Amino acid sequence: MTETERRDLAEALANTRAALLAERVPEGYWVGELSTSALSTATAVMALHLADPDAHGGLIEGGLRWLEANQNEDGGWGDTTVSFSNISTTLLAWSAFGLAAGKGRFRGCQRRAEGWIAGEVGSLAPGAIARSVAARYGKDRTFSVPILMACAYGGRLGEDGWERVMALPFEVAALPREWFGAMRLPVVSYALPALIAIGYARFKHAPPGGPWRALRARAWDKASRVLAEIQPASGGFLEATPLTSFVTMALAGSGQGGHPVVPQAVGFLRASVRADGSWPIDTDLATWGTTLAVKALAAGGAAGRPRLAARDRERLLGWLLDQQYRERHPFTDAAPGGWAWTDLPGGVPDADDTPGALLAIHLLAGDAPAADVVAAAEAGIGWLLGLQNRDGGIPTFCRGWGALPFDRSSPDLTAHTLRAWDAWRGRIDPVLETRAELAERRALAYLRNEQGEDGSWTPLWFGNQHLREENNKTYGTASVVRALRELPEVGGDWLERGVLWLAAAQNIDGGWGGGASGASPSSIEETALAVSALAGLDGAAGEAAERGARWLVKATRKGREFPPSPIGFYFAKLWYHERLYPLVWTAEALGRVQEAPR
Repeated sequence: MTETERRDLAEALANTRAALLAERVPEGYWVGELSTSALSTATAVMALHLADPDAHGGLIEGGLRWLEANQNEDGGWGDTTVSFSNISTTLLAWSAFGLAAGKGRFRGCQRRAEGWIAGEVGSLAPGAIARSVAARYGKDRTFSVPILMACAYGGRLGEDGWERVMALPFEVAALPREWFGAMRLPVVSYALPALIAIGYARFKHAPPGGPWRALRARAWDKASRVLAEIQPASGGFLEATPLTSFVTMALAGSGQGGHPVVPQAVGFLRASVRADGSWPIDTDLATWGTTLAVKALAAGGAAGRPRLAARDRERLLGWLLDQQYRERHPFTDAAPGGWAWTDLPGGVPDADDTPGALLAIHLLAGDAPAADVVAAAEAGIGWLLGLQNRDGGIPTFCRGWGALPFDRSSPDLTAHTLRAWDAWRGRIDPVLETRAELAERRALAYLRNEQGEDGSWTPLWFGNQHLREENNKTYGTASVVRALRELPEVGGDWLERGVLWLAAAQNIDGGWGGGASGASPSSIEETALAVSALAGLDGAAGEAAERGARWLVKATRKGREFPPSPIGFYFAKLWYHERLYPLVWTAEALGRVQEAPR
């Protein structure tokens, strides 16, 4: 870099850090802001209508008007206001109008939606719609069954619409939780509330014949109690509007409007609506955003510590320690020791937020962490060790649930976990450290096996809507390369192949998209992640990082603007963007380039 370019980088970095620090709430941590969601808005409208259309009339009308105002030009809807139209969200919005709009209202909006659906599916025939939804999700019924349920309530599947909604075995909720992983259930581990509520709704609207009918009916009392037991105090399952809405509409629409879950869920939906009449995909990612911010502020800081005042570091450390789960989680039956994405009661401990928290408390605690911090770290490390799958990889929530993609081991989670284990090397109990070292070798073997022939890795929780497969090899490869570079004993051809893929994926403008060079437009998020992974390397890779840093300086107007991109996947591939992502990742990337040797 020239001296002028370095001055521009320093200015952009200072502005970015200032903007990031300004995002803190008064308590000293970060909450961020998740994108507004057409999918969430459509499901919330339907849930409130089925619960009580008169009591919630204002919110229902506001949601419908927001959907009308934010329909894409092609007639469909995407998950965010900058997302491409997709069949799932468009069917849900169309069904919301069918259920709640009344005759003759919003007809132009509905006709445009019908044109888009017919073009996508081939017709508006109920059978064609049902087949299209089933094909999109394959064996995983976590989202296909709720969509078809909503279509049935919206009158979009014909007179026998409920026959087109696949049955779910709600009665398994009466069985011991430890059996679930071996049962090959058609939904992922975090979808138990939907399995119970929607399974029951399908049973009521399209009851089976034969002796099983009576047996299943008797199982409802137990399953119903389990559903109430796992509902968090906020009323929102996973703090997620779609999941909470699906549960609400399933119960309210099948004669269970008086179920104790319904009023709490409705309260959550009423509390979650935004001023413009829309709903977000989830309440917030406060814990995740805070750990990302801490790591970002450590890049380029003195001795690798976050650029925060001592009092602020102490407050953040205490807040993060308070977010650790110290009891078995009632939802996923997760053992104590993990962290969730939020500090709210609907969160569930997982294997991305737990290593994120472990890295953040390591940075905040300094070289001589107090005994309570070490104890928290040991509990978190032990939690991750208990989660490791037989293949050596790390899944999101539960060990052994390998039937469906969102429960399998993932390279991005495994890489993040490796970084956390390594950060606490030499500071924890020797017996636990030995276990972590053995687990590390298995995790590295898993990553070797998961590396693509082109040298890349594909992540689980991030994607790119511009690519045909919607995956994001930039995120996955950057995550693994970053982890491998931090492990001193790792090197060789597979790390080199990952570096080469990442450097070669740079777009001609100097930024990165989600895949090979030129396959998708550059974004701030993806460019920053690639730059962080390559910063400080010699040769072409280091030069690519510097070109990427220059692109970030220009794209953010020297740290003054941070337009987000929908690169995040939420549950069942629901797209989102988060206001903090371009900020935290730019701060980290520019900090790493600035600290790299010239």
